[in-house]
Amino acid sequence: MLVASVAAGVLLAGGGGVYLAATADGGGTGGAAAPPPLRLDAKAGGDGGPGIAPGEPDPGGDVVYKAEGPLPDGPASAPVHRPEGRVTAAEVSRLAKALGIAGAPRLEGDVWKIAPEKDASGLRLDVSAEAPGSWTFSRYDGGPAGDTCLKGRACPPPGEPKPPRGGAVSEAAARAAAAAVLKAIGQDDAKLDASQVMGGTVRVVNADPVVGGLPTYGWSTGIHVGSGGELVAGSGQLKEAAKGAEYPVVGAEKALEELNKAADGPGTIGIGGCATDPPAADAPAPPATTCKPDAQPKELAVTGAVFGLAAQFVDGERALVPSWLFTVEAETGAQQSTVVRTAVAPEHLAPPAKPTPTPTPTPAPDEGTEPVRRVESYRIDGTGTKLSVTFWGGVCSEYTATAQESPGKVTVRVTERPSDPGRACIAIAVEVTRTVDLQQPLAARTVLDAASGEPVPRG
Repeated sequence: MLVASVAAGVLLAGGGGVYLAATADGGGTGGAAAPPPLRLDAKAGGDGGPGIAPGEPDPGGDVVYKAEGPLPDGPASAPVHRPEGRVTAAEVSRLAKALGIAGAPRLEGDVWKIAPEKDASGLRLDVSAEAPGSWTFSRYDGGPAGDTCLKGRACPPPGEPKPPRGGAVSEAAARAAAAAVLKAIGQDDAKLDASQVMGGTVRVVNADPVVGGLPTYGWSTGIHVGSGGELVAGSGQLKEAAKGAEYPVVGAEKALEELNKAADGPGTIGIGGCATDPPAADAPAPPATTCKPDAQPKELAVTGAVFGLAAQFVDGERALVPSWLFTVEAETGAQQSTVVRTAVAPEHLAPPAKPTPTPTPTPAPDEGTEPVRRVESYRIDGTGTKLSVTFWGGVCSEYTATAQESPGKVTVRVTERPSDPGRACIAIAVEVTRTVDLQQPLAARTVLDAASGEPVPRG
């Protein structure tokens, strides 16, 4: 539950979710000294559509974003910020001290670790040695976090009642508990939100750092504070993002115009998709055509716009890209969301690299793939790039797990294929685990189940 819950808290900070409209088009002006082209990965390796925070409505389809007042022009140019270098043992030790973890960090592969002995209770810290230094912190003692206990003698036997817990601490107390950690990672000036409570006992402090004097989105630190004021979990980035090449940017009005173009684009609709008279029974089928539905688009009010930096994948690596952060209200008085639109002028954007397609064999009619399986839990290895998912399956089927990655989430899909469709099979449920290689470390991203659309708990 750790990574999933932290990521959800991060995305929902500030009273809403985030829709990443990362398409690389929009107006702008060029500069005298042209910087190198900026290649934004389409949906961080996905299909180029908007990334949607868990629990938030999908803005795709026919929507129109309408500003309720004048929108700011913003600066003429702004730099991209990229994390650089490797994390040192001293940096890990400084973070560990702020978290209350004793011991010296050791480098295992490409991950710094401070952890209790096997099956022992205590605190654990994992930090990726490569920038941005994604880190996760856990308390393995069955304490206020409740769901982070490793299997072993440190965990209470199944069915044993847990000790009573108190309620969540106040927002002020949670902020005070997180202050030392934020200072240790250089984010003591971050925008804080401590309104989220998990399980009635754990309060989450979400911190959006200020980088280069600009607010950020998607680069958050999440710190869980237990009912006794103790730190029980957390995640974030340890390396500061350094200033890189500067790019001309567009104003909020132009960015909103391009956002509407992306949201309102027509699609190719087949037979029956457009309101036309039906063809005669003996007439040939008409070709697919492009048309717009009769329904009026849903209008979403834009109540504000702030120029800042949003987390994106640039050439496969995380970076902070100049963007407009629009505050959107679907209905009067409804919960607000944030829609993010890239602000870099289009002439300085390179098209996303197209991955080499992998041929997918088409099964025979009697070997069709059954509906996707619901994922029950997940585990992540020390590097954060190998995601193991567990689900219930049968003894006569083969299962394949795939993952679709975006800046804020990883959606896992498990499909099933009968091993021998011609044979009868005994109906026995077994626990199955499959492992998926991620393009980027999971870090604070949420793991979602494609079958249910819900976050997957960490096992």
